[in-house]
Amino acid sequence: MSETKTIRATTVLAVRKDGKTVMAGDGQVSLGETIMKHKATKVRYMYEDKVLVGFAGAAADAFNLFERLEGKLETYGGNLTRAAVELAKDWRTDKILRRLEALLLTMDRKHILVISGTGDVIEPDESIAAIGSGGPFALAAARALVVHSDLDANAIALAAMKIAASMCVYTNDQIIIHELGEGE
Repeated sequence: MSETKTIRATTVLAVRKDGKTVMAGDGQVSLGETIMKHKATKVRYMYEDKVLVGFAGAAADAFNLFERLEGKLETYGGNLTRAAVELAKDWRTDKILRRLEALLLTMDRKHILVISGTGDVIEPDESIAAIGSGGPFALAAARALVVHSDLDANAIALAAMKIAASMCVYTNDQIIIHELGEGE
């Protein structure tokens, strides 16, 4: 019997520093141990470009969740916290949604939230969060850079993601960084 493999994407990092709000994603998409794509886009803008959303995990599942989150953002007038909580409730209670294997990292100018299929909506204590297999490496690097450097949010995200890529076989150095505009 052959094992079913899922197309997976990892690593996404959110950083807020000195008024700059950025989210970075690497480009690697894997099928089991095989790299299928090097330059995937895992982060996108939502709700009038006022929200950034990235994903890690099963790609098809994440796209389903992107659509649902976008609908929630429209329903709740761009209120990210409310939209995230409502999505998490649906995700946890719906039989089909419960089977989705992905994590979402979301941010607006005020909040960074990790949303999971177990009904969790987690807002980190600091202005940094990461998901995916390379997430712990990117998070550790970003934390150190925020405290011990004068780099801006963009530079921190790029450096941290490159460090993660050097350590995690499921993360590459094809980094795409998106920034929320001023006053969003």
